[in-house]
Amino acid sequence: MIPLYKPYMPEELPEMDTILHSGALSYGKWGRKFEEELGKYIENPNVFVVNSFNSAMLVVLTTLGIRPSEEVIASPMSCLASNQPFATLSAKVVWADIDPETGTLSPDSVAKMITPKTKAIFHNHHCGYPGYIDEINEIGKKNGIFVVDDAIEAFGSEYKGNKIGNTGSDATVFSFQTVRLPNAIDGGAVAFRDKTFIEKVKLIRDLGVDRNIFRNLLGEISSKCDILEPGYGATLSEPNSYIGCLQLGKIEKLLNMQRENARTWKENIVAEYPQYKIFGKPFQNPNYWVFGVLVPNKQEAILHFRDKDFFASGVHLPNNKYSVFGQYEKLPGVKDFFSRFVALPCGWWINKENLL
Repeated sequence: MIPLYKPYMPEELPEMDTILHSGALSYGKWGRKFEEELGKYIENPNVFVVNSFNSAMLVVLTTLGIRPSEEVIASPMSCLASNQPFATLSAKVVWADIDPETGTLSPDSVAKMITPKTKAIFHNHHCGYPGYIDEINEIGKKNGIFVVDDAIEAFGSEYKGNKIGNTGSDATVFSFQTVRLPNAIDGGAVAFRDKTFIEKVKLIRDLGVDRNIFRNLLGEISSKCDILEPGYGATLSEPNSYIGCLQLGKIEKLLNMQRENARTWKENIVAEYPQYKIFGKPFQNPNYWVFGVLVPNKQEAILHFRDKDFFASGVHLPNNKYSVFGQYEKLPGVKDFFSRFVALPCGWWINKENLL
């Protein structure tokens, strides 16, 4: 059966043996190179790599100074990894409803959820399909609230011609976990629009330590280096960074393969399944991490495509069902979308002939 997800790995890793025996395994030249190349790709140089998507979320939340009981608005129709960090830091999650045609935050719903306690809006781009970025950013700007693009599945996706990470949002978080592109086996990144966050982020991802003054001339820990910020041991290792660099060099080829597969899926859906609605909006150029369709009978569609050897799936369970986030809230847009959305394999590992 053709899988919905599959980790990509280059056939050759020519520098890996040298790196592993170099004695320099923690964040260093490859980490900085990965950041530099990421910045060029998304056209935003304020990018910082970390060791996981969870760390990326925690670094952003801590950088923003979000405290227990303060509110963040988020979408329940996303990966649990996107929302669990709120519970970790005891922030109060306020679920906004979604547009059932996009799977992403409804601007009207978000606007209604704003309170004096709202500190940030986390805008998830469902399965790599960008949401209403301009509208959500305008709500944030109007109310003085920070807007974070949650691009856990959306690296390489574009919104109105701009890559996610450079769409006007205040910050963006990326995942480089095994089934993402690029994957660094595990890893993540944070990108900020405002470069004034740079130094604070560097401290928070590295235990609050300023490495420029951490050690004295003897190599001993300096008493003059105070720790001013809470932080995490979240820097990305050199082996992971190296793998990320190699994969980033292949990213356009891989995304083009996925977009070509998506074109074939569209042709097939229109021809064979007129009762299905092809997922997507004109302002989106998804990375096609998956190919989405909206169907009248979800279980029937999943079983149908699995019978044809495509591992179809609904992907995510609405997070408002999880007890860790508090009392269950009924959201009509979420219910509608969850009942109809089906994801089909669309990745680089699929030959066009598989779809014909």
